[in-house]
Amino acid sequence: MTTPATPDPSLPPVADAPPAPPTATVATFDTYGAAQRAVDYLSDNGFPVEKVTIVGRDLRIVENVLGRLTVTRAAGAGLLSGAWLGLFIGLLLGIFSDNGWLVVLFAGILIGAAWGAIFGAVAHAMTGGRRDFTSTRRLEAAQYSVNVVADQADEARQLLTRMTWRQANP
Repeated sequence: MTTPATPDPSLPPVADAPPAPPTATVATFDTYGAAQRAVDYLSDNGFPVEKVTIVGRDLRIVENVLGRLTVTRAAGAGLLSGAWLGLFIGLLLGIFSDNGWLVVLFAGILIGAAWGAIFGAVAHAMTGGRRDFTSTRRLEAAQYSVNVVADQADEARQLLTRMTWRQANP
């Protein structure tokens, strides 16, 4: 048997969150867009949507590989991000310059780009060949359930049944 942890007296007390009201699933959809349209339909018909939640089920991470990452590409990406940082710093310093603010701006961009390229190339080279690709990640769900506070679930079901009937019979 474990004993509960004693709270740290130096920290302020944490109030317990009130329990969430029970909900019921009124519809299930294959896409998030369809679940959004259902909630929008409920809203358009005066249903109190603050009592609605959209719950994604069977979550997974999908990573799309975009291409190979080489030292040259890493240096190029570093060059661009360094140039943006240099532009920002050049603008800040240029504000306080009496004359030649354009020179300060371009110097900031060039110095930032050079350092960015160096750091990008070195950082990639230090990975030792691990993860030599670029990618994007996104979180997806297999299904999206529209849940409503239990005491208003029947009303929501009736409205969504009308929505599906209207879509099937234009």
